[in-house]
Amino acid sequence: MERVAIIARLKEGSEQRAAELVGAGPPFDLTDTGIVRHSIYISASEAVFVFEGHEVEWIVDQLIDEPFHYELHRAFEQWREIVDGQPRVARERFGWQLDDAEPMATQAGERSESWA
Repeated sequence: MERVAIIARLKEGSEQRAAELVGAGPPFDLTDTGIVRHSIYISASEAVFVFEGHEVEWIVDQLIDEPFHYELHRAFEQWREIVDGQPRVARERFGWQLDDAEPMATQAGERSESWA
């Protein structure tokens, strides 16, 4: 199971609007996507979207590029109003779970990048 996060810097004073957008729920049915778990974290300056699943980065990439996800594209427009700059992708470098025998570490040489 892989995890990926999309980190978006919020414009100053946008934390409440971000919370409202999150509170409205996902703009599509997550059960049909292959995503196993999805969380969103909001701070005063950032929104962090965490996705988990098998080959989840490809799933998220396909969702973003799908031209017929009208609800998702409408949601993107609402987020663009409060996001400062281009969101970035962060890949998991360490993970731990109680039932795991060993920590999950990935190659340290990979870097975060902007989400295209």
